[in-house]
Amino acid sequence: MSTLQLILAQVLTQTPGTSAAEAVLVGAGRILAVGRRAELSAQAPQAQVLDHRDLVLTPGLCDAHTHLATYGFTLSQLNLHGTRSVAEVQRRLAERVARTPSGEWIQGGGFLLSELGLSDYPSAADLDAVSPEHPVALYSRDLHLLWVNSRALELAGIHAGTPDPEGGQIVRSRVAGPDSSGLGCLLEHACGLVSRVIPEPDAVAYLAAARAGADDLRARGFVSTHTMAYESPQAALALQELDRRGELGVRVWACLPHSELDSAERLGIGGNGGGGMFQWGGVKFFADGALGSRTAWLHAPGFADGSGTGIALDPPELILERGRRALELGLVPVTHAIGDRANTEVLNVYDQLRPLADARGLPLRIEHAQHLRPEDLPRFRGVVASLQPSHLPADAALIRDLVPHREALSFASRSLLEHGAVLAFGSDAPVTPPSAPVNFAASVTRSGDRGAPLAPGEALTPEQVLWAHTRGPALAAGWADEGWIRPGGRAAFTLWDRLGGAAQALVL
Repeated sequence: MSTLQLILAQVLTQTPGTSAAEAVLVGAGRILAVGRRAELSAQAPQAQVLDHRDLVLTPGLCDAHTHLATYGFTLSQLNLHGTRSVAEVQRRLAERVARTPSGEWIQGGGFLLSELGLSDYPSAADLDAVSPEHPVALYSRDLHLLWVNSRALELAGIHAGTPDPEGGQIVRSRVAGPDSSGLGCLLEHACGLVSRVIPEPDAVAYLAAARAGADDLRARGFVSTHTMAYESPQAALALQELDRRGELGVRVWACLPHSELDSAERLGIGGNGGGGMFQWGGVKFFADGALGSRTAWLHAPGFADGSGTGIALDPPELILERGRRALELGLVPVTHAIGDRANTEVLNVYDQLRPLADARGLPLRIEHAQHLRPEDLPRFRGVVASLQPSHLPADAALIRDLVPHREALSFASRSLLEHGAVLAFGSDAPVTPPSAPVNFAASVTRSGDRGAPLAPGEALTPEQVLWAHTRGPALAAGWADEGWIRPGGRAAFTLWDRLGGAAQALVL
């Protein structure tokens, strides 16, 4: 059989000067030629023909923000996406309790307080009603709030007098008693009080979770991803082991938490990559929390419901000092910033880091950039803005309720693009499942779950969304061979029934 393949399709190359073509010639995992069918057939008459002329062929999709092994674990955990009441959470939890050995932890997540119809935080008692013996730990969809039952609080040693950890909050009811009554929700770093007592999965479990996450991405049409740290070190070890075995289904650009920067220096971890499918590339910071958990860091007047201005996490001084060290190692500073104040503060730091980043040929990167002030938009020029349009439908109502004064520049894709930001789209899986069709629909229609569009002037064309899922992430990761279809590029593609429709990966 020929070692060459000739792909026939409606080819969108994203290469300047060759925007469309009829065929792609591939060999040894690389693109050899792009052009007209007759010309490439004459060039390689013995090539195996893959006839997809009824489909659209594009550069392979990248999900530019996942927590890959964590996502793999959630595929078998209690799924609370789409729950619309505490009673529905209880029903799903009761079903899981019935088939879980007594005393074992039950983990899961995916709920939103707003979708549960709550204006306040739920309590441990709500979970105790159906799971008094099994410890329960349920993350909100944004992963910045943990809802637990009394058994979990007991195992973690949390009671009404437990002090809040730095950068976190134990939510306390005004009517809480001297014990743990009135408790049940933990915000930001307080989640660690419980997560540290949950038994750590072994290496075999991490390997299975990493494989499941990567395989799920591949099945959804993705050929690569950027994984965003804040997982156990076992997660990265599992991905590297799969890469060593030649079993890693997607290309991975990985971040390490800034707390591990000393280890990175000792081990010589830098951004030069390697010959396989796994590459260390970034150092992750958190400037704030999330909108739904009321922990996004906002400028005054803050949240419209009077709940404050959010929680600042990694201080700007730390991001500046460790961001400089990251750049010197060849690693990209990558900072989570959702609230408008968080974005302002991160941009202040990045203005100071920009000369070093430019000298090193590395981008500066903000994850989410979800709520912005007009005066901060020009400061995004050259900055990677990693957005998750799939969050828009569920967040639209929250934005109108909690930050109506920032609605016009929420998920400000078009404004960021017009001001020179490098757009890189993802899902933040497991926050939302990786779904190119959902990201396309949200970006093009801007429709919220209740139907009304959010900031419709920020809509993109399907071609711009494709770029943000392909070439944008490739630029962010320093991948010259990905995100477009041209000779020398990686032979990793996505096939579509129509752009933004059903997608499948094609990796040769």
